[in-house]
Amino acid sequence: MEEENQTLLGIGSRVKHPAYGPGVVIGLDVAAYRVCFMTYGIKNVGKNFENLEIIEALPAKESISFNEAEESLIKILRTFGMINESVNIGDKWKSGKLVLQPADASQKSKDIPIDTFFHKIVMVRDRLRVLEAKLNSNKAITEADKVELQQYITRVYGSLTTFNVLFKYKEDHFVGEKTK
Repeated sequence: MEEENQTLLGIGSRVKHPAYGPGVVIGLDVAAYRVCFMTYGIKNVGKNFENLEIIEALPAKESISFNEAEESLIKILRTFGMINESVNIGDKWKSGKLVLQPADASQKSKDIPIDTFFHKIVMVRDRLRVLEAKLNSNKAITEADKVELQQYITRVYGSLTTFNVLFKYKEDHFVGEKTK
């Protein structure tokens, strides 16, 4: 970064350091950025460090709350599939089983541990979130195409609402199209 063209990075800006790899600006000091690197944790990087590659610059604000910084960091980590949230199964389902019973009584039923099934549902949800984030950040896709593809993703979420009964907390539920 040349001195005259130096951009003041705001919290949530994504950067790449030659030694520490990708990171996110989480704080600003007088002469340095506080950057959270995926592998190396939080490091101070001088604002005039020439080898810091800017991946996505967000404008610097004079002040930012801890909650705003936390939300920005979580959003970025989710976007790139680098955050694994703990999602709990409802208490009544713990150690239960899912039984698939064929209509033909001569055929054998299939028992699946409900925890295994629940884990797969959560993985589908997490992968849909990553797909959604990558779609929205893709510069090669037109806005009209993004809207159309986003509608398909929303419909997939809607199709998965049947499984909301398995989640312990309502905030973990699938949400499809909301009626107005």
